[in-house]
Amino acid sequence: MSPDTTPAPFEQLTIEAGPYTYDALAAGPADGEFVLLLHGWPEFADSWSAVLTALGAAGYRAVAVDQRGYSPRARPPRTADYAVPELVADALAFASSQGAGRFHLVAHDWGGLVAWALAAAHPERLRSLTVLATPHPEALSRAAAQDPDQHHRLDYVRFFRQADGAAERALLADGAARLRAAYGGRVAEELVAANVRRLTEPGALTATLNWYRAPREAVSVPAGRIAVPTLFLWGSEDVALGRVAAESTGEWIDGPYRFEALAGASHWLPEEVPDELVPRILHHLGRYT
Repeated sequence: MSPDTTPAPFEQLTIEAGPYTYDALAAGPADGEFVLLLHGWPEFADSWSAVLTALGAAGYRAVAVDQRGYSPRARPPRTADYAVPELVADALAFASSQGAGRFHLVAHDWGGLVAWALAAAHPERLRSLTVLATPHPEALSRAAAQDPDQHHRLDYVRFFRQADGAAERALLADGAARLRAAYGGRVAEELVAANVRRLTEPGALTATLNWYRAPREAVSVPAGRIAVPTLFLWGSEDVALGRVAAESTGEWIDGPYRFEALAGASHWLPEEVPDELVPRILHHLGRYT
């Protein structure tokens, strides 16, 4: 399967959460068990196209949202408005707006950091947790402090945290060459082009980079121990998030836990290897439905 940048089978939703309006894609029957999907940077809801299709076909009500900063009508100006507690509150509001008390949460990259924080603070809301690529924040923070390889893999985060506009200028120079290169050639060109077009809208790139700037320190995300059933999938060729943090994530999980390293896969799991993700996600969700 490959992602479709004009996903005709999906419903186009708008979700009201607090003072903001979010754009979203949905698949599956309205009465299906609810699955919320959170994307990462620099992605949008359509990064989940193949996974959404599979979840909907399996009878789940799957919703992927363009999150805060990504939806044009949810783009507050202050960096502090992108702090993790705000992003967690958004995710809970997305589910509540669709009538979901308890739900399955599937998340990638920055969405994964939000998911870890949500699962630790609000386990009563989740039936299951699936995180792609992103280790538990405590495992990642410890690895960044103790493992020189992981420390240097996060140099880009330190660059993004600069608030002087240097990151925006660098990413958008030469026809957004560095922004395009961030996908490492692992994401379909048409989806990259669509992402770049949306991120070059006035204020969009700064809003998404504010996710990196809001924490007190790089990768400093408050997340405690995890009690909900958890599946963690990580690509062995992930250039940002290394093996040390990935393999130590289980030290922070108290509930049922499964970790799988996907050989040869990169960071961009939802777009690159949906055929490997879908059966694993469906099996995990099915155990806790």
